[in-house]
Amino acid sequence: MNINNPTANQETHFFGDVCKNFDYAAQFTKHDAGLLDQIKSCNSVYRFRFPIRKGNGFEVIDAWRVEHSHHQSPTKGGIRYSEMVNEDEVMALAALMTYKCAIVNVPFGGAKGGIKINPKNYTVGELENITRRYTVELIKKNFIGPSIDVPAPDYGSGEREMSWIADTYATMNPGQLDALGAVTGKPIALHGIAGRREATGRGVAIAVRECVSVAEDMDKVGLTTGLSGKKIIVQGLGNVGYYSAKFLSEFGALIVGICEFEGAIYNPDGLDVEAVFQHRKSTGSILGYAGAKQEFKNTMDGMEQPCDILVPAALENQITVENVRNIKAKIIAEGANGPTSPEAEAIFYQNGGIIIPDMYANAGGVTVSYFEWLKNLSHVAFGRMNRRFEENSNLNLVNMVEGITGISLTPIQRATIVKGASELELVNSGLEDTMIRSYHEIREIYKSNPAIGTLRNAAMVGAINKIAVSYQNLGVWP
Repeated sequence: MNINNPTANQETHFFGDVCKNFDYAAQFTKHDAGLLDQIKSCNSVYRFRFPIRKGNGFEVIDAWRVEHSHHQSPTKGGIRYSEMVNEDEVMALAALMTYKCAIVNVPFGGAKGGIKINPKNYTVGELENITRRYTVELIKKNFIGPSIDVPAPDYGSGEREMSWIADTYATMNPGQLDALGAVTGKPIALHGIAGRREATGRGVAIAVRECVSVAEDMDKVGLTTGLSGKKIIVQGLGNVGYYSAKFLSEFGALIVGICEFEGAIYNPDGLDVEAVFQHRKSTGSILGYAGAKQEFKNTMDGMEQPCDILVPAALENQITVENVRNIKAKIIAEGANGPTSPEAEAIFYQNGGIIIPDMYANAGGVTVSYFEWLKNLSHVAFGRMNRRFEENSNLNLVNMVEGITGISLTPIQRATIVKGASELELVNSGLEDTMIRSYHEIREIYKSNPAIGTLRNAAMVGAINKIAVSYQNLGVWP
């Protein structure tokens, strides 16, 4: 075994799967081989190790930061805290970030970071030391900055870790006006943005809603249009899974199953997502929830129950050739990155299903991170400059209409019409517009050539074309 590189002997396939998908989609573009190779390759892979104090001794931490593409600057991508992190995974996720940003027209290159730890095994103080040291290592190699590379939360990290990164970067770069733009996913109190926490889940819900709104596509899978009454199983009750289920429920769907690592629960008449979440928060498990009619010790068994739509929102490689034929859903909406293997996807499509690909479905997070980055660069909250002006303009309009018609609105009606948009409303509006436009852009490519085969391939074709244009316009220097 290579003791200097403990990940060297691990199976590497995730980045290979992404590249296979790229190669297939590239057949439907008209770019030369050299340009395609540049788009596909990871530009910079930084692997490093650093020590921390653990008890009376030391522990060495393995970490990575990968910048996949510099066709746009800065690069953008989350930092994953997990014992399962390895170089192949970080490279794959960085590549997916490149394509994801292109798909939803967010002007970033793709990047990703990873720290090989289980956060549960460390105190808050130790996690802070690890995060700050990781940030310093990135600073030393010029792998972080508001115009260079902008990290964000990912599996195992959140607002707290982003705050530590922001503070470390600002401390190491005294006087830099845009220092807080070096990381997104920060809490509101540290110049984060309203709606960021729930953005990925909201984006997944909007993606599903758009998919089921197309009558032609629903006819092919034997479903009616609209989310009303659609039965949905969600795997994962973390940030993405919880908000996906919450918003899908608000859009009229029925959440019939929820799966977590400790097991799964199912009720064909529907589950109360908030009640399940609170039950797990208080007991540590979704099992034992009184509203469930069936329980499964194996989370995979929960995913195989009857439903219309399955939302895997946990980790990669959850739907494989071993279980895909047992999936009863007609639509899979990938809230997680890479939850469906390429072989399983082929089988699912052969059986008449539709997969809403991760590169598009979970792009809500990076979309709102883009809005947060813009907010940090402009140093003003969205809506602050124009909200009162909008309200006064709307009030004048209402007064004029009432004067002309002689009809007076109720105070509630007046308040609803007059109110100017808050930051949260503007963020959600921008996210919704992005997800709607992007879905139909992907679908048009999908419909343009039957040989493309899947929405994932169509999304990749669109991404390759956009990135190629950027590289062609940039040229090569020196």
